[in-house]
Amino acid sequence: MCEVTDASRRHPWADVPEEARDRLRPVVLDAGDEIIATVRAEVAEYALSMDGEFGRRIRLGVSVALDQFLDLLGTDEALPDTRVYFELGRVEHRHGRTMDALQSAYRIGSRVLWRRIAASGDDHGLEPDAIFCLAEALFAYIEQLAAASVSGYAYEQSLAAGSRQARQHALVERLCRAPGPEAPELETLARDAGWPVPRSVAALVMAEESLGTACRRMPPDIAASVVDRVGVVFVPDPDGPGRTDALADALRGTSAVLGPTVAPEQVPRTVTRARAAWSLHLDGQLPGEGLVRSEDHLLTLLLHADVTLTADLVAQRLEPLRRMTAAARDRAVTTLTAWLDAHGDVAEAATRLHVHPQTVRYRLARLKEAFAGVLDDPVGRLEVALALRAGSAGGAGGSALAEG
Repeated sequence: MCEVTDASRRHPWADVPEEARDRLRPVVLDAGDEIIATVRAEVAEYALSMDGEFGRRIRLGVSVALDQFLDLLGTDEALPDTRVYFELGRVEHRHGRTMDALQSAYRIGSRVLWRRIAASGDDHGLEPDAIFCLAEALFAYIEQLAAASVSGYAYEQSLAAGSRQARQHALVERLCRAPGPEAPELETLARDAGWPVPRSVAALVMAEESLGTACRRMPPDIAASVVDRVGVVFVPDPDGPGRTDALADALRGTSAVLGPTVAPEQVPRTVTRARAAWSLHLDGQLPGEGLVRSEDHLLTLLLHADVTLTADLVAQRLEPLRRMTAAARDRAVTTLTAWLDAHGDVAEAATRLHVHPQTVRYRLARLKEAFAGVLDDPVGRLEVALALRAGSAGGAGGSALAEG
């Protein structure tokens, strides 16, 4: 073990005798070619990669590392410059490799160099304690070079993640605008974002603050971002085997609305539908938590698509009810609703109302008189049924019904 001669020293190479620098220089500087050859032989990723940018940086890194190591011996200085090794880590990430290969190269380099130093035997004239200090200095030095490369790799990784996120946001934001992108534009945006254009897709809308957690639980083939302060996810092949269950599972404890499944060229339709349904969900018009499918609530969406038109329908078709007292109006609404829901079956309507069928007939006779034949017309009955649905849902329709 290296005996520290000065407790105030911060770096292990400070405990190597200063004279070791000149004695070891021929051995150390002559190790560069062997280090590179051994790395190429033992690290498969580098066998054919020494002619490009990475090869140039490796050769520079080896040369600088050997010179710098010698210059540090006998001093208590910090590494003067680790930019070369920081950049090596960045290049590794850009080449799509993990840090494993570069870490192996560092280990091989230290092993080859130490083997050369050990083989030189007594030629350098160092005492055993100095040899131990030299070994400790070498391995601490290599550890710092490797740490600089890890930092460079992490830095490049963060840049790439930010760039991918920006490109994915550009894709999602464009898909949310109408008219939708033409095929060439979509293909370019999708390629830049790393998102294969699917054969079918649906828009999923949720609260902005829920997007991150939900996306971490979803399949990796989604495209997601925040647009206009709302979380938007484009889900490929949402009707595929197990996809709906996977979405529902990912949305545990979170509310989200899924638009209809469409071809990519029809993406504005699924976005518009999902956004409309999300607004209704926030207003309490669409019940339920977790995954809400807009296609299960088309009538509600229809009645809220044009609130002024719906209010006019309610005001026109339910005008007879506005002339009644509040109690009579409530009784008329429940009777009409039960009768329409029972498809005109008086007995079924009476069961739903818990009254005698004769009572229903009496009420219907009065209502048909008040509605002046509208209830005997199929289209008229449909309009009354829609108006009752809109009136019971509140909003403009409910206000029109309540006025009197």
